[in-house]
Amino acid sequence: MIVGVPVESYPQERRVALVPAVVPVLTKIGMQVLVEHGAGEKAGFPDTAYEQQAAKIAVDRPRLFSEADIIVRIHGMVANSPVRNADLELLRSAQVVLGLLDPLANPESIRELAATGVTAFALELLPRVSRAQSMDVLSSMATVAGYKAVLLAAGLLQKMFPMMITAAGTITPSRVLVIGAGVAGLQAIATSRRLGAIVQAYDVRPAVKEQVESLGAKFVELGLETEQAETAGGYAKAMDENFYRRQREMMMRLLADHDVVITTAAVPGKRAPVLITQEMVKEMRVGSVIVDLAAETGGNCELTKPGETVEADGVSIMGPVNLPSTIPYHASQMYARNIAAFLQLLVKDGKLYLNFDDQIIRETLVVHNRVVMNPRVRELLAP
Repeated sequence: MIVGVPVESYPQERRVALVPAVVPVLTKIGMQVLVEHGAGEKAGFPDTAYEQQAAKIAVDRPRLFSEADIIVRIHGMVANSPVRNADLELLRSAQVVLGLLDPLANPESIRELAATGVTAFALELLPRVSRAQSMDVLSSMATVAGYKAVLLAAGLLQKMFPMMITAAGTITPSRVLVIGAGVAGLQAIATSRRLGAIVQAYDVRPAVKEQVESLGAKFVELGLETEQAETAGGYAKAMDENFYRRQREMMMRLLADHDVVITTAAVPGKRAPVLITQEMVKEMRVGSVIVDLAAETGGNCELTKPGETVEADGVSIMGPVNLPSTIPYHASQMYARNIAAFLQLLVKDGKLYLNFDDQIIRETLVVHNRVVMNPRVRELLAP
């Protein structure tokens, strides 16, 4: 089977779905890798690096789509883009599409994929089971985002992170609060600690307290933590507005005591919960920084503007989008290893193997035989 790697068409995207190092892994399971010319250049992987690993280079996009049995990519469908429509026309029946397809936020794009006759897998729906950890692209990309969020904050903050004892006196360490102790939050905690900050973290899930403390941070308890805030699949669950209102009231004093606040709270397929209101921002220290990692889904701060940095009452509020793309080399490396692990499950002896009894295959499959397979997506598409 031929696995095709197209140039990513998402705005400002610099990552690539497969890197040269994983080509031999796929060759061993009977696959040939075909890469669109220049697909890896922005991430630091030139065409020659792929060719050295026995991958082929497609001179243009139509050739890639016509020859590939499986298309692997970062972003599956780019909304409101002429490239998106062009790619739909290039897809053919029985072809396999694999990547981040955003099925819960954009179910209509899944319906369009179904009409092409492809078989599509959305890696956002990967179950949180131990066997799937090597394929978990969301965790890989969240790791990159959590790391970069701290660097953005450190670059904008008017203070230094670590304590320093100098001839000019002692510099006290900055105080960082991380809201949401998922993968991105835990990486933000670890990176902040490495830079010498005093770190506290809050999460509605009390089960993460041990993980937070193992990284050297203090776990903040507001008395609102609940075991019901996590789905059976390990993802955060949306709470009611009364819960978030009480949470905001109790968090007001906590925010005022920190120099940097990094928010990571997101609920798959839903708008991010607003945890920081304009009133709460007014109570923060002048010169403080908020980095809102939920900016792409509406933001955890009421004042966040996706893709922008705004200032309100002396507080800088950053709304970065697509952060993993800003560290494309290692982000691509991690993503490619996840993809390679999934393909090893999907392909046996050079042939496509759809084992619908496998939980990983079953839950990530969104489209097959022109039918939308995932129950959650079908529900969103229901009239």
